[in-house]
Parts: sequence; C-alpha cells; structure tokens
Amino acid sequence: MPATAPGGVGQLRGEEPFPAAARRALADAQLRRNLGHATATIRAKSGAVIAEVPDWEQLRAAGSAIKADVLARLPELLEQLEARVTAAGGVVHWAADANEANRIVTDLVRATGSDRVIKVKSMATQEIGLNEALEAAGIIPVETDLAELIVQLGDDRPSHILVPAIHRNRAEIREIFLRAMPGVDRALTDEPADLAAAARRFLRQTFLSTSVAVSGANFAVAETGTLAVVESEGNGRMCLTLPETLITVMGVEKVVPTWRDLEVFLQLLPRASTGERMNPYTSMWTGVTPGDGPQAFHLVLLDNGRSAVLADGVGRQALHCIRCSACLNVCPVYERTGGHAYGSVYPGPIGAVLSPQLTGVADNASLPYASSLCGACYDACPVKINIPELLVHLRDQVPHPRGESVAMAAAAYTMDHPALFAAAQRAARLSRLAGRRGRGLPPPLSGWTAGRDLPEPPVETFREWWAKR
Repeated sequence: MPATAPGGVGQLRGEEPFPAAARRALADAQLRRNLGHATATIRAKSGAVIAEVPDWEQLRAAGSAIKADVLARLPELLEQLEARVTAAGGVVHWAADANEANRIVTDLVRATGSDRVIKVKSMATQEIGLNEALEAAGIIPVETDLAELIVQLGDDRPSHILVPAIHRNRAEIREIFLRAMPGVDRALTDEPADLAAAARRFLRQTFLSTSVAVSGANFAVAETGTLAVVESEGNGRMCLTLPETLITVMGVEKVVPTWRDLEVFLQLLPRASTGERMNPYTSMWTGVTPGDGPQAFHLVLLDNGRSAVLADGVGRQALHCIRCSACLNVCPVYERTGGHAYGSVYPGPIGAVLSPQLTGVADNASLPYASSLCGACYDACPVKINIPELLVHLRDQVPHPRGESVAMAAAAYTMDHPALFAAAQRAARLSRLAGRRGRGLPPPLSGWTAGRDLPEPPVETFREWWAKR
C-alpha cells in the first residue's frame, strides 16, 4: 500500500479524540453563537443562488464524473501537466510527503535570498505545516487572506475550509488586531469596513516589498499547464502577479483534463461555497510570461497520503473534494462543535472521511464517528461525494475494542441460531416490566444508551404473530 502522511508534521492529527474536544467546544456558548450565525448566513446565500440554476443536478453529475475520470487516469494527467508547465517555463517538483514538500519550498525561498514570503490562502500548505517549516528556517510567512491573517495574528488554527476565522466575531477580531497587528490605529472600531481597512493598510506595503509568494491552487488544467486560483478579496491576485518568484503547492488530485472540464467547476464552486454566482477574482497563469508577472514559477505536486486514498476503491471518492465547505455549512455536528474539535485542517464531514485516510485510520479513529449520518452533506456536495457511505466504510476499518468484538460475535451467533434468537426476544420483552428505565443498558454498554433509548420490545414478536396465522 502507498504510504500515508507522516506524523509529527502538519495539521492532520489532533491532540485528543473528537469526543473530548467536542465536549469542550459545546461548553463555549459564544463559539456556538458565532458558528450558528455564520453557517446559517452562508446556507441561505448558497441556497438562493443554487436555486437560480435549472441544471444544477446535471452540473453536480458532470463534476462527479470528471473527478472520477481524473482519478482513473491520474498518472497520465499529472505527467501531461508536468510537460505543459515545463514547456511554458515553469519547474515541476514532486513531493511524496509533507517533509519533502516543506524542504523543497524552503530551499526554493532560500535560493532567492528572501527572508519573507507572502501567501495566498492554501489548504495544502496548512496540511503540511509549511508556515512552521519556514519559520524554523528563519523565513517569515505572511498570510494575506483576511481570515487567515486573523488566524495567524491570533496564534490560532483555522476552523473552517472557506472561512478559517468563522469561530471569531468582530469584537474578538478587533482585539486581535489591537494586540498583534503592527502600526494599527488604537482607535480601531469593530465595524467590518474598519477592520478590513486596517488589514489592507498592514498588507499593502508587504505586497510591494516581498519578492516571493507561495500559493495553493484550486485547479490545474493538464492540456495547457494552466493553474487557477479563485478568491474573493484580491489578495490572491496581488500575490500571483507582483512577486518575482511564485511557488505553488498543489495536491495531485486538483488536476482536471481540459478547459471544458474547468468550466463545470467554475460554475459549481462559487455557488456551493460563498453563495456567489461567480468568484470576484479568478486568476489563471501558465508558466512564465517574460516581462509580465513572476519570472520564476515552481509547481510542487503533493502526495502526502493521497495515493493511499486512491488505492481504496470506496474511499477514493473523498479526493473528488473541491474544498467548497458546503458540507460543513449543513452539518449539525460541525455547527455545534466547530472545526477545532476535528483536530485537522480539514474539519466537518469531509474532514471526517479525508483526514483518517490521509493519516491512516488508526491515527484519526474517532473522526468517522463525528457524524449523525443524517445525509445532509451528501445532498449539499456539488460533486456528489457520498460522505455517509464513506463514514460507514471507515468505521468498519477503525480498530474496535475487544469487548465490542466479543459482543458482536455473540450477537451474530445468536442471530444465526433460531432457537437462541427466539429466547433472546422473549428475554428482551421482560424489560417492559421496568418501563422507561428498562430501555437503557447496564455498564459497560450504558454508554450507548446514555444519549438514546433502546426501542421498546413489542408485545408480540413477528414469529409469534406468524405462528398464529
């Protein structure tokens, strides 16, 4: 089997299991208010613009089919992408894991002589812990996306794929700016326009004086070698055009075969993510253009466990993800616990199925259970990832306690022997004598009934009913 993402680097593993982290998050009333307001707002916006598209379901089906085709011939498409990028003046690097990717990027920055980089919002660089690697090498990374900047200045971690600072309200953001943003006006208010203006002033000089940028990529077109980044603020456009050197770190699954395929995703992504008809800034570039934009371009193709995901015929559909966050915005579990409880840079339903596969299920064994299996995520996903199916698939792979295995074996044996099964049904009926109290289970099984009731046994079993007739 291909290697999974290495431990000790990056942001794919939490410090504690999901249930423990979730209990602490549930006790934070302000966090729950922030999350409830933000996710409800995004849901409403997204639902309104999706309703305008008469062929939305056909677009979803097309996106799913394109992604399935990509994974079926991924080596071929990646080699085609490498050839096209190289022909256009770029340099392609292959990184097997986070450690290798961090080393490649750090060496490239050092070669320029720069001690600072500006960054476009990138899940891949957060996944591998690039900021920490750069800082260890004496290089200062500056996040330029507003929400990522809030997280960085607050010495925090992202809690949402699209809106990393969704767990913060504007009063908290003001306090972070006053505490950590150099040169901020002490009279700063918590009005959104004032906060944005403060960030703009802080970043403008950084944009103009930094010669190296690091980005992710939403898509890469194999037939032309073109990379695409979509965003809403314009900071990405600044990073992709002003510096002398541009380094892009991209997961290998982000490739699409043709421009016509890209057309589908540029319709799906903005409506499912930000609730917009199109992204305000869609930036595309192909290699190096003399005299225009960065004059050195490096593309780092990142595996970091993706080949292991690809090897699972069921689990590979998690690689269809286009990082829209639609599943987070409809998930009742995420809305109540927030993203930090998942312990990974990929929170919510997609994180519950992607992170365990990237790291190996044993390293994130609690995440497949971070769901009620309500199916809202499947309905919302613009590329039709069957997340409930994946959750059940991964639960089957989680290391189970010996006591649970013994109990399941005993249940299977009982159900395989009609006389035993009939006796068990008669015994279960005795719980009716205890009323509702009898609808729980004794320790150590009581953990299951602490939050749910056992179904009330019927007065008459089906076998008994059938025998009478």
